[in-house]
Amino acid sequence: MENKIKLHDKYFKVMIPASEIDAVVADVAGKLNRDYASCSRPPIFVSVLSGSFMFLADLTRKVDFVNEIVFVKISSYEGTQSTGKINQQLGIDFDITGRDIIIVEDIVETGHSINYMVDYLKQRNPRSVEVCTLFFKPEKYLYDMEIKYRAMEIGNDFIVGYGLDYDQVGRSLKDIYVLSND
Repeated sequence: MENKIKLHDKYFKVMIPASEIDAVVADVAGKLNRDYASCSRPPIFVSVLSGSFMFLADLTRKVDFVNEIVFVKISSYEGTQSTGKINQQLGIDFDITGRDIIIVEDIVETGHSINYMVDYLKQRNPRSVEVCTLFFKPEKYLYDMEIKYRAMEIGNDFIVGYGLDYDQVGRSLKDIYVLSND
């Protein structure tokens, strides 16, 4: 049972160690530094709660430009499956006209949630809207919109840790764990 944990009724094993996560976060922060360092107004990081909080914290400590941070809460998950239905609980309560927006997401799978967020933000006339995700599942992605800032592409396994949960547990794990079938 080494490197395995039990969350609720399922067992998980380490898939991606914290050191590898740190390296990919540093890499994507470098790309953001290159693209946003010369902005005349601070870009706004829009963090999608609850899963992106650890990624956002590490990412914003690695960027070199002045920025603003806001949080939104949307969800489309129950258990280990996406429902495909978006539920938004928090929003942006200030003017973003002419601003550069960077949506920070923990994982982009089908793209339903991120497509909803991009459409919602573009209606408010920002200068630009880009997506920065820790994990991207290209085989599940259903939209044409480019996900410009992808820290890591992964397969279709269900994962927890580093902000991602299984029915609200596992978010505080420093490593990424995958569902174990043995």
